[in-house]
Amino acid sequence: MGETAESRATVSDRIRAIEDRLEIYNLIAGHPPSADTGADYYAETVYAEDGVFDRGEDLTGAVGGKKIAAMLQSPGHQAAISGGLAHFAGLPHIELNGDTATVTSYLQIIHPHPTAEEIELVNHGTSRGYRIHRVVATRWELVRTDEGWRIKRRTLRPLDGSEPARALLKRALESYRRK
Repeated sequence: MGETAESRATVSDRIRAIEDRLEIYNLIAGHPPSADTGADYYAETVYAEDGVFDRGEDLTGAVGGKKIAAMLQSPGHQAAISGGLAHFAGLPHIELNGDTATVTSYLQIIHPHPTAEEIELVNHGTSRGYRIHRVVATRWELVRTDEGWRIKRRTLRPLDGSEPARALLKRALESYRRK
């Protein structure tokens, strides 16, 4: 059996990769509760000072941890939170490359459906249900710093059948192509 990069890695290297993945999972998993509560302090901490939040042409973005964090306190975002905003993320795909990492994930924006008919679910009360407002593909470009992993760039594209979202998702699988 031939020697692979994984078999040449030291135990220390392998433990570091595990620790990196766990830190990155926690960083990505922190986004939904921070967005749904307006936790600007979280966003300011996890974005690099020159980090970029790119939501595409139709939605505002920002550059810099402070400006990205300020978006969570905007009147529009606060109104969405008051209306029951919920970010629901899928399990991220992580690709580590030394002191950089790329993460690809799905994100659903969900909110209560105020005009739907109220229904009852036994032992769970009544509800008008929820509506999936948008589903996006997300690419997170991360960098290791002395303080831990930070978001250098976050790119969102709607999964609406257009090429930008598919291209973003395809990039997550490039390392699996046969050479």
